[in-house]
Amino acid sequence: MRFVGLMTTTTVDVAIVGAGLAGLVAARELVRLGHEVVVLEARDRVGGRLLNDELPGGSPIEVGGQWVGPGQDRVLALIEELGLTTFPTHVEGRHIAEFAGGRSLYTGRIPRLSPVALADLGQGQWRLDRAASKIPADPWLAERAARLDGQTFGAWVDRRFRTRSGRAFMRLVTEAVFAAEPEDLSALWALFYIGRAGGLDALIDTEGGAQQDRVVGGSQRIALALAADLGDRVRPSAPVTSVEWGADGVVLAAGGVRVRARRAIIAVPPPLAARIGYAPGLPGDRDQLVQRMPMGRVIKINVVYDRPFWREQGFSGQANSDRRAAGTVFDNTPPEGAPGVLLAFLEGRHADVASRLDPADRRRQVLADLTGYFGEAAAAPVAFIERDWAAEEYTRGCYGAFTGPLALTRFGRALRAPVGPLHWAGAETATRWPGYMDGAVESGLRAAREAASAVGVTDVRRRDAGSGPGR
Repeated sequence: MRFVGLMTTTTVDVAIVGAGLAGLVAARELVRLGHEVVVLEARDRVGGRLLNDELPGGSPIEVGGQWVGPGQDRVLALIEELGLTTFPTHVEGRHIAEFAGGRSLYTGRIPRLSPVALADLGQGQWRLDRAASKIPADPWLAERAARLDGQTFGAWVDRRFRTRSGRAFMRLVTEAVFAAEPEDLSALWALFYIGRAGGLDALIDTEGGAQQDRVVGGSQRIALALAADLGDRVRPSAPVTSVEWGADGVVLAAGGVRVRARRAIIAVPPPLAARIGYAPGLPGDRDQLVQRMPMGRVIKINVVYDRPFWREQGFSGQANSDRRAAGTVFDNTPPEGAPGVLLAFLEGRHADVASRLDPADRRRQVLADLTGYFGEAAAAPVAFIERDWAAEEYTRGCYGAFTGPLALTRFGRALRAPVGPLHWAGAETATRWPGYMDGAVESGLRAAREAASAVGVTDVRRRDAGSGPGR
């Protein structure tokens, strides 16, 4: 490896690319194990897909990933270790469901549909959960993996959900979970993702599911607390442009800084990892895989009102529709109860279309949808806070990356496998809760332990003051 035109050089045991949750957790674990690390972050902030903004009056509001729920043991333990707390998503009141031309108001988990549609949903979900439960952590090893990977999730769903309502529901679910369309996804990837979260209900439910709780002060506080513990090991505004790797280690170029390390952890979404220059080039399977892992597309919009007026009308603030651009809506009011916030998601194809509108037209469209759900009071917000994650230079989409047909069975073995001194982290590489904060934590711990094992003997007694306990 060579050094050309160095301004400054840093030498560490392990260099980490990306100060999102996976990268920060990896750094924390390596420090706990006694290793010297540096975290190189392209943005001027930490958190990756976790980001807080401010409501009028100064309360924090999440514009990135925000929810945690039962079964997400790693991130919940981390939240507790960092001294943070959670509060429940508001669910009291009637929910709104619009499917296949109908509209129903309901409480609990199940919307009011015809007996035929309800039976179809129940039977279809039973088939889906049964199939998903059989997909292992390495999905390319699943029984009939090639058959599942050779079809889209949309084709798989259409053979198991027979009614218009059932298929409309599953399209909305796919948009809400993956920020993509059923035709975009490999059936094998979708079933892997669902099964490794414990089933469809775990993914889509609020109470008892992945949307149950929020972090007091916003989810970015997790990343901010980790970064504070790591101190000047975290280098913001340092986009990594090249990685030279070989038997003697790694050299990373990040602006005017070069880092020499024995190992490196690449903890950014697959499409961003693919944009880094590697010398020598990565093995074909790894390169082919990340070429086939696009990000989902979502525009997340917090619409702010003086008060949560919908609660006064007996609504929970939760709404779903197969005929509106804002197909998924939640009450995102802060725990103190004011101001009122309706959270609208434009996902998949709806985000594609909305991103081409000018901001004023996009605002009009979203407010028209909210008015359709909750009445004229929704037409007059005091603030409109939107985030188009596909427009973020160092994210390029959300919620996560996915694979289309034939990618996993052909190239999936490269998803987590180290390449020489390079290790891979990020929520997409998790074996439990892939795509979620919990999956990001798992992946950071795995990559850290891989790198630590490769570097050599660790001394768990050697801890940097303030690094905090590992887990």
